[in-house]
Amino acid sequence: MIAPPLDRRTRWTRRTRGARGVLLAGAVCAGLAVSLAGCGDDPDAGTNGVGKLTADGIQSRAVAAARAATTVRVSGTVAGGGHTYKLDMRLKDDGGSGSVTTGRTTFRLLRVGDHLYLKADAAFWTHSDGHGSAGAAAQKLGGKYVKVPEDDPAYRRFSPFTDKDALLKGLLTLHGPLAKGDRRSAGGVRTIALSGDKGAGGTLDVSLEGRAYPMRLDRAGNAGTLRLTEWGRDFTLTEPAPADTVDYGKKLPAS
Repeated sequence: MIAPPLDRRTRWTRRTRGARGVLLAGAVCAGLAVSLAGCGDDPDAGTNGVGKLTADGIQSRAVAAARAATTVRVSGTVAGGGHTYKLDMRLKDDGGSGSVTTGRTTFRLLRVGDHLYLKADAAFWTHSDGHGSAGAAAQKLGGKYVKVPEDDPAYRRFSPFTDKDALLKGLLTLHGPLAKGDRRSAGGVRTIALSGDKGAGGTLDVSLEGRAYPMRLDRAGNAGTLRLTEWGRDFTLTEPAPADTVDYGKKLPAS
């Protein structure tokens, strides 16, 4: 059976619907293309924009943010001078407090202004021979906050661990030509990696969220890894109670 020919109105309606379908499909495809292209072209969308800077620009922004911060917590390991230290220090402009572990020995450091205190058990203070006056001194000093004289070698050795500006200045220096690395994360925060000499001079993770704080440092020469957290989170520094303090008043015994 031969179908009757379509009238003019029916043919026009079908052509119109077909054209609308083509246009709608094209619009959807174009929108998807624009969206996908946008996501691929801007990996820093929703960040602080630091990832768009040059390597030198990222370092400058990170150093400026660190210097402006009132407090920071530094934890991890540091190797140097034949020693490896495990740190967990909270630092601010007028001092710091926390623990340092080297070998099997752990001691606490507290600095309030220029006053540096060291707290450790009696074994820490005992001479290698463990006899004589050293043993007696160790019993007196063990478990107390011992005030370290400013002219004692121990003051020069340990006070940098409680000095925010001095410690950060040393830690945030990368050696060799700087280069931007991958976008990744440190402590749950999105970061961008900044390396010196292709990583041989150290690698620093800089936050892509909020202020461009340094978040993690892999030190040059495999000399330890440090986490930098709690930027700007205030804490209180107070002198230890007199009953818990010993003012040795002269050069401390060797330990």
